Amino acid sequence: MQPARKTRRTQNKELPTMRSEDFQKIIANAIDSEVESYTFYKSVAERVKDGNLKTIFLDLAEDEKHHREYLQNVLLGNVEKMQFKAVKDYKVTDAIEEPELSVDMKPLEGLLLAIKKELHAAQMYTRLAGASTSMEQKMVFEQLANMEKGHKARLEDIYTNMAYPEAW
Repeated sequence: MQPARKTRRTQNKELPTMRSEDFQKIIANAIDSEVESYTFYKSVAERVKDGNLKTIFLDLAEDEKHHREYLQNVLLGNVEKMQFKAVKDYKVTDAIEEPELSVDMKPLEGLLLAIKKELHAAQMYTRLAGASTSMEQKMVFEQLANMEKGHKARLEDIYTNMAYPEAW
């Protein structure tokens, strides 16, 4: 039998609080997601022919490895190990359709694929932050969202410089 969930009152509404076990499961799933992203980026780096794109994907794989380490620290209770600055999202590529992964993809398509992956992760963490009732949990999810948004912004800068060189 599972213990009853605690609730807190907010504007005459009862909101469920996130149990510690639920939080730990979410963080464990996030770790799995970072490992999956690491594997994905390494795999793409091995398959693409363009050297610059290969370097970008290897860098992304390394970043995902650091994210996994951050999340493992969260599970150990070391939440404030890293702080990620919130970045402005200019939504440069949000309206562009996500390309299919292929060995012969063009550098812009590879960047766009990575941008979309970072966008989806940031959106997930933002939703989890919004659903958190614990300030500590909310902070963790906000930091994770900021990490992903930072990657998206960095990739969009590269994308903009490549797609619109005349604007440079």
